[in-house]
Amino acid sequence: MKRTHHCNELRPEHIGQTVTLSGWVHSRRDLGGVIFIDVRDREGRTQTVYDPSDLPPEVFHRAEALRSEYVIAVTGKVRRRPEGTTNPKIATGEVEVAVSSLTVLNQADVLPFQVDDPEVASKVNEELRLKYRYLDLRRPEMIRNLRMRSKVAIATRQHLDEQGFLEVETPTLFKSTPEGAREFVVPCRTNPGQFYALPQSPQQFKQILMVAGVERYFQLARCYRDEDLRADRQPEFTQVDIEMSFVDREDLYQLIEGLLKRIWKVALGIDLPTPFPRLSFHEVLNRFGIDKPDMRFGLELVDFSEEFRLSSFKLFNSVVASGGVVKALNAKGLACATQGQLDAMTEIARSFGAKGLAFIKIENGEWKSPIVKFFTEAEKAALQNKLNIQEGDLVLFAADQWLNACEILGKIRLYCAEVLKAQGKLIISPNQFNFLWVVDFPLLSFDKEMNRWYSSHHPFTAPVEEDVPFLISDPKRVRGQHYDVVVNGVELGGGSIRIHQPDIQKTVFEQVLQIPPEMVQARFGYMLDAFRYGAPPHGGIALGFDRMVAILCGTSSIRDVIAFPKTAKGTCLMTESPGQVDVRQLRDLHLELKVAKKE
Repeated sequence: MKRTHHCNELRPEHIGQTVTLSGWVHSRRDLGGVIFIDVRDREGRTQTVYDPSDLPPEVFHRAEALRSEYVIAVTGKVRRRPEGTTNPKIATGEVEVAVSSLTVLNQADVLPFQVDDPEVASKVNEELRLKYRYLDLRRPEMIRNLRMRSKVAIATRQHLDEQGFLEVETPTLFKSTPEGAREFVVPCRTNPGQFYALPQSPQQFKQILMVAGVERYFQLARCYRDEDLRADRQPEFTQVDIEMSFVDREDLYQLIEGLLKRIWKVALGIDLPTPFPRLSFHEVLNRFGIDKPDMRFGLELVDFSEEFRLSSFKLFNSVVASGGVVKALNAKGLACATQGQLDAMTEIARSFGAKGLAFIKIENGEWKSPIVKFFTEAEKAALQNKLNIQEGDLVLFAADQWLNACEILGKIRLYCAEVLKAQGKLIISPNQFNFLWVVDFPLLSFDKEMNRWYSSHHPFTAPVEEDVPFLISDPKRVRGQHYDVVVNGVELGGGSIRIHQPDIQKTVFEQVLQIPPEMVQARFGYMLDAFRYGAPPHGGIALGFDRMVAILCGTSSIRDVIAFPKTAKGTCLMTESPGQVDVRQLRDLHLELKVAKKE
């Protein structure tokens, strides 16, 4: 019963041929004694027909006993469907197979949820879908996602191979580097009391590969982070990891733009315009209130600090006098916002420490707000001109220190966009992809609790050359050669030009980040040693592969594009992992558990 065709292959040109199909029973219909069964495999489905007048009784009785998801093989003759019964929703909808032979390869129990109806399956509780992931993956929508993932992986490898890159695997048992995110640690049986750590990224290995003269490296790397999970996070994930020697930022921009252009063309048939726009970290915060702005719509933030510097509205002028800013956002057409929606926006402002949210509704030709009475005509004219205020608009304010004011309105901007989309006032095409590079990030950020500087990206990021003299004297003004590629409000990936001079790297570790010399030697000594033997200038980037595939598939959760993902609690419901280990395993690893027993 070896199949001759897959279930999405038959067309009118196959009419008259005898074929064999194998797959699962997708759906079953009994119409006037004739049974119609859609057979489904990975590629699609085909209608098969069982007519008792043309079949031996035992074959027809087997067909009568078929149930959803039985595995079968059928042989029969391809014929055109009767007039008026074609199905334009499937590729094989013009033909059907008149069955002459049926073999039941395996039976199936009653399923915990339907897989043949996409509307029903999409409403199934996600935990149930993950518990029976092998059934969930039978759904055409999930197969489509896995196919897209495979296609993107192949396109990535082909493109980078053509650009002279070598694919090199790096170890997944590494050493602990606790400066970053929380790690998964692995006890080492042969070295009692010592541990490996699963890598958060191949960062240090790929830089060593540059010292080794590999020059162009890539890897679809498995990475691990023991952190709280969200829709776009998993404890184990894949990234397109890239490193190049003898390059500057421009070389990286061109490489990644070419790679993404190819991927979008292969995956969706879309030609991305290049080069991507480039905006500084300061500019995107100033205009959009976030360092990964969604550029598919406007609603930009506007600064009114100068206009309100001498305002009689004390809240605004006092903030400006203390070095802060007054910023405003015109949510076009949102004067109809409900009290609940205004309360939600106010809560966003309060989550950043603000006492409340000032706003103006423009309704029936009036500016409705308790704060308008404090504004002069000149101040109102400035708002009118810079925000293009019209009937039905909602103007929202944030008065705070610059970063806080930007972030408050940035969050509110995204909230307003969702409300406007729900109301049909903001239409965004699903095939609209607005890419940009965000550049010139601060090299360092200050931790007030720890009273020290830490790396905004990671400690291997090179400072902008003209800022190097300020590393010790004025760290705040030092920009890093870091870059993020962003699309539709999602950070698709980030990277940087690296420090390749051992003296500068040592300065960053010990004097800027204040890591004790002995700790630097223990964690990074081998890298500093390697750099002493001729490290070339180099830089790289890592793209979130799961995140990219989710964008291409049009889903908001990366769990939909990973074959066997974890839940938000980091568990696999199908295999019931993580699980316990026995006493002997613990003894071999020289470990003793001290876990409080649950009551």
